[in-house]
Amino acid sequence: MDLYAMLVRRVTSALLTAVGVVLVAAGLLTYTQPVAAAPVSSSGPVSSAGPGGLQTLEPLETLAPSASAAAVNRVATRVVVPALGIDLPVIRQPGSSDSFPPCNVAMYITQLHQPGQPGATYLYAHARTGMFLPILTASQKNNGKSMIGMIIQVYTSDNMEFLYEGVAVHRHITDLDSAFATTDETLWLQTSEGPVGTVQKVQLIAKPLSSGPADPAAAHPTPHPVFCQ
Repeated sequence: MDLYAMLVRRVTSALLTAVGVVLVAAGLLTYTQPVAAAPVSSSGPVSSAGPGGLQTLEPLETLAPSASAAAVNRVATRVVVPALGIDLPVIRQPGSSDSFPPCNVAMYITQLHQPGQPGATYLYAHARTGMFLPILTASQKNNGKSMIGMIIQVYTSDNMEFLYEGVAVHRHITDLDSAFATTDETLWLQTSEGPVGTVQKVQLIAKPLSSGPADPAAAHPTPHPVFCQ
């Protein structure tokens, strides 16, 4: 196994452990509990110590972005899944690369791709109310069949809107190998399947349909990330 592949396997397991995590109270998942949190500060890393201990992401900067990832001057800024009631600003994770993901926003993996590029655009958010919880809930019924054919909108920093159609749901995922390996333009949405420490995740994969100019106001929602407790 070459060095790049070894690094991918090392960091993706840690990423899957930390991303989309929800808290446990008395042994039960608190998916529907409101987030009581303080705004994220831009002055330092974001972290959260819950019943499962401090959860972090290992530095993904050890993986260099591909040439195609650097070629397009845009990043995702908003993701909308109308049929699931999802509408979230998308940001680069604040703090250092090993910070705990904040709530009330989705985030993108910088080492992968952005809309319009060949390869995977990978967005992730916690499985909590107001975030990606509906993806988890839908995945638990008939293996997520209801999400096949759903339309997903992704807005970008250069005032574009990209439309995608859900084509597959992957459950109980423990690595990001498929996302890193794909060369087709695709959108991947990830959230957690369980409480703090749960490695398994669910992915909704979508294919591109079209793209076009967007209203700048629609493409640039104001994100309000918060510390998750």
